[in-house]
Amino acid sequence: MAMSGGKDDGSPMMEMNTTPLIDVMLVLLIMFIITIPVATHSTNIDLPQPNANQDTPEVDPIQNKIVLTQQGEILWNGEGINDQELVYNLQQSRNFEVEPELQFEPEALASYDLSANVLNIIKASGVTRFGFVGNEKYRTFAGPNGG
Repeated sequence: MAMSGGKDDGSPMMEMNTTPLIDVMLVLLIMFIITIPVATHSTNIDLPQPNANQDTPEVDPIQNKIVLTQQGEILWNGEGINDQELVYNLQQSRNFEVEPELQFEPEALASYDLSANVLNIIKASGVTRFGFVGNEKYRTFAGPNGG
């Protein structure tokens, strides 16, 4: 590496010039980035598919209600279902000429994670006629007169 000769006051300057070192490191870094192979491999995974078995509750052509219980159950029109059956039922409701209304009512102590998961499934399904019901029973309003 190059060494500089001195300063204006006459004392020798013995600091190393790091500019060439930095240039070499940048060139090596660029060469390293260029030589990294592109990740083109993939891993095939067999994911579970929603199945249309006999246990899936019927999709009402007018109105369907999803209730989340505090035990972590998802009820479709009063019958227990899992996530895959929920996806299947939502797809079936989209097949009607007029999309049925979907009502969502979690119980007071239902899991927030379950509620968020079910709402994400509903959003991903593309359902457009959706509403929350039963919220009025949790509302406590104290007006200006105390009631």
